[in-house]
Amino acid sequence: MVVVPEFLIKRIYQKGSLKKTENGASVTLKNVLGPGFISGFNYVKINDKVFEPKDVKFITNGKELLGTEVSEDNPVAFRLGQSGTLIMTGQECIVAGTNKIVIEAMNPEAGKVVLSVDDVV
Repeated sequence: MVVVPEFLIKRIYQKGSLKKTENGASVTLKNVLGPGFISGFNYVKINDKVFEPKDVKFITNGKELLGTEVSEDNPVAFRLGQSGTLIMTGQECIVAGTNKIVIEAMNPEAGKVVLSVDDVV
């Protein structure tokens, strides 16, 4: 199993991309590490609000997938330089100032990958 250091994983998050939506939030990710796949979204947590896969959409390369549709059997290619937007719905979660974001996803080579960053709104 491949181990990806935390400082590299953090580079995927596009600083300043956290946006408040009507009933949730969105963030942007950009693959700056190398070609790969996402084989699942376990959860997204913003501050103290947890979004399960059913509450998450991933939009990339013109495709819009629910978090529940991304799996080992249906991985999403995430090529070098490719961007994607995660949209979380169902609860207000953003506060003025610093917000803590944790994204736990799955990768076929690395297993569970946890991205933990702070962003300011």
